[in-house]
Amino acid sequence: MARQRKAAKPTLVKRKDGGLPTPFRRPPEVLKPIIDTLDEKCVYIMHIDNKPRSFKRQVFMVPVLLNLAIAALFIWRMYYILPYYLSLLASVLGYWNETTMFADEMTWEEILPEIGRRAATFMLDLLLFVFLWPWPVEFCFGQHHGNPVAWRWAVGFRDREVIVRRSRKWSEDMGDVVNDGEDGTNAARSYFLARVSIATSPMVLGDKTGYVMMDGDWDLDWGAMMDATEMVDKKMAAIEAFTLVILVHQDDWGWLVVDLKGEELARETGRRRQIYVFRDALTNIGKEDLFYRWIEIVQFESSQPGGFSVERQEKTAQQIRELFLKEGIDFDQFWKDSVGTDSAMGI
Repeated sequence: MARQRKAAKPTLVKRKDGGLPTPFRRPPEVLKPIIDTLDEKCVYIMHIDNKPRSFKRQVFMVPVLLNLAIAALFIWRMYYILPYYLSLLASVLGYWNETTMFADEMTWEEILPEIGRRAATFMLDLLLFVFLWPWPVEFCFGQHHGNPVAWRWAVGFRDREVIVRRSRKWSEDMGDVVNDGEDGTNAARSYFLARVSIATSPMVLGDKTGYVMMDGDWDLDWGAMMDATEMVDKKMAAIEAFTLVILVHQDDWGWLVVDLKGEELARETGRRRQIYVFRDALTNIGKEDLFYRWIEIVQFESSQPGGFSVERQEKTAQQIRELFLKEGIDFDQFWKDSVGTDSAMGI
């Protein structure tokens, strides 16, 4: 493998109910080399990006040009401002020059504007250094999980590419997604499945190429993608082995994959199909923007601290109905007419 983050840990197996609960199962042995390199605190989604290589090349050129522009801006700014800062430093060291201020010979009307100009200059350069300059550095030289340039240099552009997404902070305090709670429910599992369902929806996997799948919940693991590609190139695994693999680590069971054919996720798939029917119905009447605003409201409210409580669900339902009414649409009736089920499913 191209890298090894840590030595493989033995999997702890403590059968509490005779077997793994739905929808979890053991990962395929063929994926063990790459699984051994993954961070146990994160959730991973692997899938195959089938977008044409020409399209991927065009998409990748956007961040390339953006980072080249930022690097050029930084170089120009350094060329322009460095002599000024050197003059300030020389003045501080006692070598008088055009930046030296003789306060006892100046009025406040002269001092204050000059202080303001210098403060603004310092603040501008600080913001550029802190917020903009790290972008091209991370893009070209990032080490923690690899970087896009190293990935493209190693993989190139292919019609079929392995994409590996890694969860962000939300997964670290997620809790036990496998074992049931004392009341027979598992809030952590529901939370986990909700996040995964959104990230693996046909809309996401079918409409987007891998590079643009980074968002507030998921990042791309460039190193893992290079490892997966190396496994395929060396015939250690067929590329089909990476067809929608969802990996999560649990203390008792070790690494597990989510079976998308499980009953629990099958119901989620059915609900997603209804959502797409609803989207198409809105599109047909020229109200597709309502669909995305509806999704944004649900995602925002469900991600708030404290969980998606009954009170918050009722509040969200009212927001959605009011949103649609402003556009002259009765949400409940429109859902029933287009989908054929009770509108509570849509809410």
